[in-house]
Amino acid sequence: MSIVLAETMGIWEKITYYLGFPFVRYALVVGCLVALCSSLLGVTLVLKRYSFIGDGLSHVAFGVMAVAAVMKLSNQTVLVMPVTILAAILLLQTGEKARVKGDAAIAMVSVSSLAIGYMLMNVFSQSANVSGDVCSTLFGSTSILTLTEAEVTISVVLSAIVILLFVYLYNRIFAVTFDETFVRATGMPARGYNLIIAVIIAVIIVLGMNLVGSLLISALVIFPALSAMRLMHTFRGVVILSAIMSFIAAFIGMMISILGSTPVGATIVSVDLVVYLACLVIGRVARR
Repeated sequence: MSIVLAETMGIWEKITYYLGFPFVRYALVVGCLVALCSSLLGVTLVLKRYSFIGDGLSHVAFGVMAVAAVMKLSNQTVLVMPVTILAAILLLQTGEKARVKGDAAIAMVSVSSLAIGYMLMNVFSQSANVSGDVCSTLFGSTSILTLTEAEVTISVVLSAIVILLFVYLYNRIFAVTFDETFVRATGMPARGYNLIIAVIIAVIIVLGMNLVGSLLISALVIFPALSAMRLMHTFRGVVILSAIMSFIAAFIGMMISILGSTPVGATIVSVDLVVYLACLVIGRVARR
């Protein structure tokens, strides 16, 4: 018992020590906010069968980052954010008359962007470690631990805007999620709401790429929603529980990463997976 207590005290002392560094606090604030924002629209994307939109947009962002690197832009977000938003609008506004629809369009854009980005980083890269740069971009990097105060401020402001927009438009998002045809029939601008959803998703994807990388960002969007759906049976309940679990999983994942020197993105996604499996078991037991 005393050994366990000593180990617990040792871990707590480590946590307290690391929290004394501003860059760790910055990373935790941004990481938890990004995870929270990602979970809010995850429920809508799952129910509208657009679960793979995160993958598609993250790969678009990866391709644009490669272009920005070739152009030697000091602030890549200036190019990445608007192009990703445009891609989100085009993907979510695909109508019934489109020749390439839904999941096929996402898959095509995703694979093309990934291939072009990787090719550009290989052909025009000035780095001696191209593979390392690509790997860190795809699976997350330590850049989340080198955030400046200005970057943290921008992330907090954008996250606050996303949360406020979601709360303000909650009823419209609920209606568009379950019956878009009815929304149009009542005269509400369903297309406009879909446009807002697309913009919010794009902002979340760009914010989250520094945290978990372009290949894992969709996990932040999908896993919390799927976990909450195992336990709750109302849209509001699923959204609230999804947000809570996403926030906690991100915090635990980042602390494990800092204490154990594991990859940030992979650790957070692993925690999300464990939470999902736990919710799956609890949900089945509860139904019985």
